[in-house]
Amino acid sequence: MKSKAAILWEPHTKWSVEEIELDPPGPGEVLLKLAASGLCHSDEHLVTGDMVVPQEMASALGLQQFPVIGGHEGAGEVLEVGPGVTSVAPGDHVVLSFIPACGRCPSCATGNQQLCDYGAFLLAGRQITDFTARHHAADGRDLGIMCCIGTFEPYTVASEMSCVKISPDIPLDKAALVGCGVTTGWGSATYAADVRPGETVVVVGCGGIGINAIQGAALAGAENVVAVDPVEFKRQQALTFGATHTAASMEEAAGLVSQLTWGANADKAILTTSVAEGQLVAPLLGLVKKAGRAVITAVAPITQEDVKLNLFDLAMMRKELVGTIFGNSNPRRDIPHLLHLYQAGKLKLDELVTRTYTLEDINQGYQDMRDGSNIRGVLKY
Repeated sequence: MKSKAAILWEPHTKWSVEEIELDPPGPGEVLLKLAASGLCHSDEHLVTGDMVVPQEMASALGLQQFPVIGGHEGAGEVLEVGPGVTSVAPGDHVVLSFIPACGRCPSCATGNQQLCDYGAFLLAGRQITDFTARHHAADGRDLGIMCCIGTFEPYTVASEMSCVKISPDIPLDKAALVGCGVTTGWGSATYAADVRPGETVVVVGCGGIGINAIQGAALAGAENVVAVDPVEFKRQQALTFGATHTAASMEEAAGLVSQLTWGANADKAILTTSVAEGQLVAPLLGLVKKAGRAVITAVAPITQEDVKLNLFDLAMMRKELVGTIFGNSNPRRDIPHLLHLYQAGKLKLDELVTRTYTLEDINQGYQDMRDGSNIRGVLKY
């Protein structure tokens, strides 16, 4: 079938909306009609090159990352299923999880679906069922798909492993948000940071991930949630989502946190900036108390190795520095769970969407994100 998609032909270029050819689903795959896709910052990392696999590594692994259809935060209706699909059927509503969950690998079997073995192929750009393409450009060239799903298109083919069935009464344009940003942020606070009632938590960066880390910390019962962002609009929005205090920088936050805790410092600090830079780790750890925990959620450039931190402080103050993907969440459990919280009025999703866009306006949507004028932009089909 023919469809349209936003394609990134190579890094440092704009998204190009073009007609594509979409093959039927193969074994273990489903054809989906999407209602919406979030404009997540991770796709911007493809544009900037931060998430581009180095050529030597790509060649060794047999990867062909570009051209690629972007998008990894979507929800829609199942139109058709391929042979062997058992968990969903035509007519079902699903959220596409950017982390596939096979349910059988060692990680899935031990309750760590965010580390599913199939996640190793998120940037491979092909179907994780057989590593071939279902998406093709008008000239016949195979197209990759971001995180094995490609949601910058109204129709896509994806593995059953990426589909999480949800209740049909949940608005799909809001459900799309829990495929990445909401769950990653919420889990960064509740799972990775393990926020406890009465604690003081600092969230550095109040975009689509950070604002949900704030929600997660507030829902977990934190007494103080300090939102840090240089953009005033985002600091104001943070107060709506559960922040108790705001600061424009980590330096400003350090003094504020010291006052709030009588010099003890924060129990937890979470880094959700647009890009994780090595120079941010030392001041992040400086915000937490003895035996406190700092969580790195933001994506760093794929080749970055240099990190600035004080190892003496890390060891002698018994601080913890931990990484997380998808907020340590399990897609098949936590996506429905968060949507139930939304239905109960305990999780804000409607308020997350600052602006909606058509597929043809995708480049404007990302410019608005760069300008700091959106918490989350959404493509509606």
